[in-house]
Amino acid sequence: MKIAHLILCHAGPRQLERLIRRLVHTDAWCYIHLDNKAAIEPFLSLQELPNVSFVKNRVSVHWGGYSIVQATLNGFGEILSSGLGFTHVNLLSGQDYPLKSTDAIHKFFDHSPGRTFMHTLSVVNEWTEALPRITKYHLANMNFPGKYKAERLINAVMPVRKFPEQLVPVGRSQWFTIIAEHAAYIIEYLARNKKVVDFFKLSWAPDEMIFQTVLYNSVHKEQMVNDNLRYIDWSAGGSSPKVLTMSDAAALTQSDKLFARKFNPTIDSAILDHLDKSALLNH
Repeated sequence: MKIAHLILCHAGPRQLERLIRRLVHTDAWCYIHLDNKAAIEPFLSLQELPNVSFVKNRVSVHWGGYSIVQATLNGFGEILSSGLGFTHVNLLSGQDYPLKSTDAIHKFFDHSPGRTFMHTLSVVNEWTEALPRITKYHLANMNFPGKYKAERLINAVMPVRKFPEQLVPVGRSQWFTIIAEHAAYIIEYLARNKKVVDFFKLSWAPDEMIFQTVLYNSVHKEQMVNDNLRYIDWSAGGSSPKVLTMSDAAALTQSDKLFARKFNPTIDSAILDHLDKSALLNH
């Protein structure tokens, strides 16, 4: 079993370095996709760490747009073509952090062969607040003057969008761990289904739905586990999860999840120290 950690980031080289150091393992490699809008120079020293590579085909990522899907696909492609024989791809952000020791994480996936871990909530029946993301037109992946006015006009005159290819839409969180076979299937499927790609390019936050939906509507459905193994606290409301601090220490150390997000050391670095000690004690 060999894990490729695909880390999407746009800032915070020192925080990213700390995350990478906690992921070091003989059977792990970190692939960093740095937003193409960010200067790479402050991050280059990370290449000196063991088993670290930068995704060469960088994308300028725009919140809510298809660009983050493309960034992820580019990472998948480079991981699968590396020749290093990865069995799993673990998608992280630069603001994530492990809750368990590296050995415990690897043992977990060793004991769950052929399983992909991602949210598969039904958009129609369970995650219903996401329905407007796909029934309306969204221009998040575009950038031009008057974009939002154009979006409102389009939705005023156009009929409700219909999901392509009779797919059943599922998803919730963009963060997941999948087996390499599934990453390869997603790349191949999207390469031959332009209608699906074009549909998601006009959807809002497609990264939280496209990967899950492609797999869920395939022969690989039975290998999917509806759990992304992440501790994320949405209690603060809004479009972003709560920044986790020492006030969350007990909940984090008692959680059965493998990773958590999100963290900001400029707000609270003690929580990361606490998680390091906890992982060491529960090795």
